[in-house]
Amino acid sequence: MPNRIPLAERMRPQKLTEVLGQDDVIGDGKILTEIVRRQEPVNIIFWGPPGTGKTTLARIIAKEFKADFIEISAVTSGKKDVEKVVEHAKQNWNLKIRTVLFVDEIHRFNKAQQDAFLPHVESGLITLIGATTENPSFEVISPLLSRSRVVIVKHLSKTDIVTVIKRALKAEKATRRVSKAAIDYLAELSGGDARSALGDLELALSLSEKIGVEEIKEAAGRKIPGYDKKGDQHYDNISAYIKSMRGGDVDAALYYLARMLNAGEDPKFVARRMVIFASEDIGLAGNGALDLALNAFMAVERIGMPESGLILAHVTTALTKAKKSRQSTDAWYAAQSLARQTMNLPVPIWLRNAPTKLMKDLGFGAGQKWEAGFKLDKNYLPDDIKDTKLFD
Repeated sequence: MPNRIPLAERMRPQKLTEVLGQDDVIGDGKILTEIVRRQEPVNIIFWGPPGTGKTTLARIIAKEFKADFIEISAVTSGKKDVEKVVEHAKQNWNLKIRTVLFVDEIHRFNKAQQDAFLPHVESGLITLIGATTENPSFEVISPLLSRSRVVIVKHLSKTDIVTVIKRALKAEKATRRVSKAAIDYLAELSGGDARSALGDLELALSLSEKIGVEEIKEAAGRKIPGYDKKGDQHYDNISAYIKSMRGGDVDAALYYLARMLNAGEDPKFVARRMVIFASEDIGLAGNGALDLALNAFMAVERIGMPESGLILAHVTTALTKAKKSRQSTDAWYAAQSLARQTMNLPVPIWLRNAPTKLMKDLGFGAGQKWEAGFKLDKNYLPDDIKDTKLFD
């Protein structure tokens, strides 16, 4: 009878020393190793992509603390579930047993639900370990965040995924059934997600006796990129795209553009960012850049995908290679700052309109002429800041 426990679950590491790819937080002097060594419970928020070991790390830590480990998912749980955990934790407290509550996808809890943890986290009744794929700065309430350590869990490298696959094949006594090329392809396909790799491997093993690249393709199907248009991947990729254009790296800019479009990003969103970039980063160094970016936006609106990719690639290359100037941008930011500080300063009287005779008699608009390029030999800024230079 086949094992009903999924392969990914059976292959979970049981000790910190078995965890791969997290050398920044595991090892001599590293935070997780030190927490376990000192046996001092700490509230932790694990932040990282799917399939990188957040749940595994929480289970290992609870086991090392000899604590009662309670696991809930914010997707399927509510405030009542938290209240049940609290009651159970009180019983554990009386028995001098620690309670570690693991909340998967903690960012899915709203503010009120997260608030429910606070008094029990503060009292030490519960040691909270949360896991999130989203930036906790935005998704976890500040009081809870301030009482926790944020630990970043990284994508596993291709080498790490290969090691995970080989461990699983050895455990399943299936090493000879899978070709080296298939292992390499499966590791590449996983995108650093060990759970995904093991899930695809398990299906392939159930479908075929001998497994090559084609069998892995059949088992994996069409992979959807791990990209949420409202999540961190969205912001991280557009940030990398803009910074690559700013740095003049055409290869990187085109790469991040391709990643976004392949994941289904709205091409108009990218085009809008191009328009902003044309003024913000190119500015006076290339006044034609704004026209080019605007034309790209209009073309994308009219053409649609996939052909819009060609337009975006063309203009991305042009903007990346263009000379850069932030003179107008810096002057604008400086002007905004100065305006906020001096909003009450009066406009010089000679710059004001004079629609009535009285206003003319009082000197409103005095000396002005309706001539192209006419410059009055007086200051244009309010008197108190008349010597200020915003544009260098």
